[in-house]
Amino acid sequence: MAASIIDSKIFGDMFSDAQMRGIWSDENRTAKYLDVERALAKVQGELGVIPAEAAAEIVRNCELSQIDWDQLKARTEQIGYPIIAVVNQINANCKDKLGEYCHWGATTQDITDTATVLQMREGLALVERDLADISGSLAALARKYRDTPIIGRSNLQQATPITFGYKMASILAGIERHRARLEQLKPRVLMGEFGGASGTLSSLANGAMETQAGLMQELGLAQPLISWHTVRDTIAEVGAFLAIVGGSLGKIAIDVKLLMQTEVAEVFEPYSPGRGSSSTMPQKRNPISCLYIHATISVVRQHAAALMDAMVADHERSTGPWEIEWVVLPEIFCLLSGALKQTKFILAGLEVDAQRMLANIHMTNGLVMSEAVMMGLGPFIGREYAHDLVYDLCRVAIRDNRRLVDVLAAHPEIASHVTRAQLEGFCDPANSLGQAGVMVDRVLASLQ
Repeated sequence: MAASIIDSKIFGDMFSDAQMRGIWSDENRTAKYLDVERALAKVQGELGVIPAEAAAEIVRNCELSQIDWDQLKARTEQIGYPIIAVVNQINANCKDKLGEYCHWGATTQDITDTATVLQMREGLALVERDLADISGSLAALARKYRDTPIIGRSNLQQATPITFGYKMASILAGIERHRARLEQLKPRVLMGEFGGASGTLSSLANGAMETQAGLMQELGLAQPLISWHTVRDTIAEVGAFLAIVGGSLGKIAIDVKLLMQTEVAEVFEPYSPGRGSSSTMPQKRNPISCLYIHATISVVRQHAAALMDAMVADHERSTGPWEIEWVVLPEIFCLLSGALKQTKFILAGLEVDAQRMLANIHMTNGLVMSEAVMMGLGPFIGREYAHDLVYDLCRVAIRDNRRLVDVLAAHPEIASHVTRAQLEGFCDPANSLGQAGVMVDRVLASLQ
């Protein structure tokens, strides 16, 4: 019976992703323990650290199909950690006591941490894939709507016109930075651990560093310069990275939510019959994916903070902070996978109403063009004076419910410097998009 929202039969595929859940499952975690023990035996057999016959026998018995799950659960509860329980079963399945060479020179945390890094590698590969998909959707939107005007908003108030392509390209640039960050952090965080009791490999009289190097090469991980049992910056870095990715997904979600408001209605989540309907108000079309993104990334941020707590570890082997990672790291990956999936869904089918965007620009009778008017008048009457004059005339336009251009044209001082046609040009949103298109092109050109 699932109690977690991640493993829920109802909500699981809305708050997370099945592939990511599989990576952090008991089965895959245990498989990774076996992968590490298998690789360790193989390398030590090749180096002559343990007998070749023992290595072959251990490798043969490092199979998930041979695990007795009830026994593993019982022994883990008895001991407090699953690694000894796994090693016990490998040993028991080996002939002629050759299994006694399993786990040679290793400690529980070596296997656990290295297995976790292997899981992170698989999880980050899914994140990388999803970020590429999101980037592709954002690039398509930026390209399609490069020159489509939409009002920019500041403090939830209409500001100056931008383009919808610019809005998408701005977010796209952030996603691309995340993709670069991911490539940069991989060499640091995809690093295994093999240090023994206090990290010095003191139990191996011969071949210690060779074993460590060979083990990491076998697993495709970086070899640590020194043991990191209680120096947990790499795990925390992964959590922090996923949290800031979540922040960018939240930015997308909150903008879509606000743009879906009845009074705005400029974009919508993809439609399907019944999606977002209300139990009492048949007319409603509620955002759905945005809500799940908001919830999941909020928890991811809190969990990332817990990984910072896990960094405060005592001496060479810690008393409790390590287990924080066991709780929150899988949930960070799983919850973020849900946010990534929902974001991909939104962007791939985003409904965009360009006519509504233009209508919303005009809903203020041209007030949003006041900056352009001020700058247009500046060369004739000075920018500061133009600001104060246009400010006063905006109040007149609001009071009398008139178009700003009509109020401007009727003012004798303004009329003495510029024509009605010039004022119409100042008040045309298409003339005040600045370098939006240029910036969109720059972002698109930067894509790999």
